[in-house]
Amino acid sequence: MAPAVVIGNGNLPEFEGRITIYVAVCVVIAAFGGLMFGYDIGISGGVTAMDDFLKMFFPAVYERKQHAHENNYCKYDNQYLQLFTSSLYLAALVASFVASKVCSKYGRKPTMQIASVFFLIGVALTAGGVNIEMVIIGRILLGCGVGFANQAVPLFLSELAPTKIRGALNISFQLFITIGILIANLVNYWASNIHPYGWRISLGLAGIPALVLCFGSFAICETPTSLIERNKVEKGRKILRKIRGVDNVDDEFNSIVNACEMARQVKQPFRKLMKPASRPPLVIAILLQVFQQFTGINAIMFYAPVLFQTVGFGSDAALLSSVITGAINVLSTFVSIYLVDKAGRKILLLEACVQMLLTQGIIGGILMKDLKATDSYLSHGEAVFVVTLVCLFVMGFAWSWGPLGWLIPSETFPLETRTAGFAFAVSSNMLFTFIIAQAFLSMLCHMQAGIFFFFAAWIVVMGLFTWFLLPETKGVPVDSMVEKVWKQHWFWSRFMGDDNDEVKGV
Repeated sequence: MAPAVVIGNGNLPEFEGRITIYVAVCVVIAAFGGLMFGYDIGISGGVTAMDDFLKMFFPAVYERKQHAHENNYCKYDNQYLQLFTSSLYLAALVASFVASKVCSKYGRKPTMQIASVFFLIGVALTAGGVNIEMVIIGRILLGCGVGFANQAVPLFLSELAPTKIRGALNISFQLFITIGILIANLVNYWASNIHPYGWRISLGLAGIPALVLCFGSFAICETPTSLIERNKVEKGRKILRKIRGVDNVDDEFNSIVNACEMARQVKQPFRKLMKPASRPPLVIAILLQVFQQFTGINAIMFYAPVLFQTVGFGSDAALLSSVITGAINVLSTFVSIYLVDKAGRKILLLEACVQMLLTQGIIGGILMKDLKATDSYLSHGEAVFVVTLVCLFVMGFAWSWGPLGWLIPSETFPLETRTAGFAFAVSSNMLFTFIIAQAFLSMLCHMQAGIFFFFAAWIVVMGLFTWFLLPETKGVPVDSMVEKVWKQHWFWSRFMGDDNDEVKGV
């Protein structure tokens, strides 16, 4: 068994704990919510590139695809086709606020169980769809599952993990998202050659991670924070001892109890979020979600097969290229797991901004120069180079804005506004994911290669924001963020007055 972890940093509290096998099992089961989310991200782009799916639900797009030489950028431009992908994220946006209430009142574990039920019903409707309405309703139910899972899982992981490795364990959520994307790409590559029902197989296999989450969730514990928050104090102490693997948990237990006592004084956490003292974590949580989407990553992940066909790859080669980028996405996430609690959050975000800016700019330059709207194709060498640049872009995202976009909001809110604040983070992520998913193919049609410069400009903004306004949260216990992060920051400290008299009656 690993040695006890004692966290000490200046005046930060010291909490003992071990990395137990039980925690590892809980983390893996909970992270299947991320795998389900990733599978949904990856599967939609491949399915919408399959001719059998297009012929059944989008015959106009299929006909346009057969005349691709008429316009390289616009052959997939169809609002209903984009709605197939984006409807999931619009539903997740709404569901995240309901999930916040469920998460607070009933706990993280039941919220994940509800997510798995939504997933299973959604999978049945999409895989068995006989008309577009049935498929869209299925996608909406999948979106409800995503809203519930994305609300509960990152909070569960942050509250379960010892402080010293909180970043690494929380990133397991993003790791499983990337694994889900890779599995989806592999399934699409295989199922695309099964006619005419390959697309049904692709959508139906999403039921496997949903089943794992559904039945596996009965084997995991609730977090001590959630138990104590709901007045199950002794059970919370018992679970804390179990997950830390030591008997001496008094310091951490007292810290959680104190945080819960303060949280109980806040009767309306969403109103509390509007107070000046809640502004720093709220603004950062929302902007991280906006920036995560405006890196352009989901434009690439949703529509990678479509994008690679646009730059000259055949259908099978495009799907295979998506598998390659998916594998790089998974492997690069391990870099973040290794470095996030050593190097810190900010350095990973800043390095990735430089890497993503360069790759987006070069891709845009190549396409603007050599891929015109009509009667032009990239050479094989250029197309391979574009795929290489996409892989470098995905690398940078996978060890930075991907995992940290979920980690930082899950660890920076005080307990009294944690589920409400994280609901804003999840809903913001889903809103801007919806916008990108719904708009990307139309943007590609109208902006052509300029779309890559559009995302590159956002990356510049992200880098400046990170440099000046994002504090480092490495090694700071979740319930010490106000004192040790926000009140010490050159800009955000101006919002952090004495909040004690504000808390009561809010």
